[in-house]
Amino acid sequence: MIKIIVGTNRKNSVSKILASLYQEILAEKGMDSEILELEDLPADFIHTALYENNGKNEGYNAFHERVASGKKFVFIVPEYNGSFPGILKTFIDGMTYPNTFRNKKAALVGLSSGIGGGGIALSHLTDIFHYLGMHVLALKPKLAKIEQNMSDNLLTNRLYSELLHTQAEMLIEF
Repeated sequence: MIKIIVGTNRKNSVSKILASLYQEILAEKGMDSEILELEDLPADFIHTALYENNGKNEGYNAFHERVASGKKFVFIVPEYNGSFPGILKTFIDGMTYPNTFRNKKAALVGLSSGIGGGGIALSHLTDIFHYLGMHVLALKPKLAKIEQNMSDNLLTNRLYSELLHTQAEMLIEF
């Protein structure tokens, strides 16, 4: 089962919509997946689940177990302030080092309201995952001006759709 991580805790995010679209793509290809939303993390996990409090927050521990059980991941990564959301970094920091992500595989999808498509964010995240020993798929779609390329919660940009389908096929074979 592939774990799809929504890389923000923002309510009603475009990232969440893209995660659902990606899940549909995987289902079309016969692959089961589960969406994990960072907005479901306990609100106080920064203070109650990290560092000296590791293992003490039951809500975070349950989320951690769902992540740790995965072998392949898709990270839907919005661009925030030229990189990725701080909640995503904090979530990663709370995972067991280095075992949660070591020797596992990930596909990254960037999105932005602007013209970059989250390219710098994906570069930063790739560096972190390489440090943790995770294998990152080379094809990383960068979906720029995302709101202008969607209508009724569907991608209207044919290239974006093709890139996600191609990436999903590559992840399945990865």
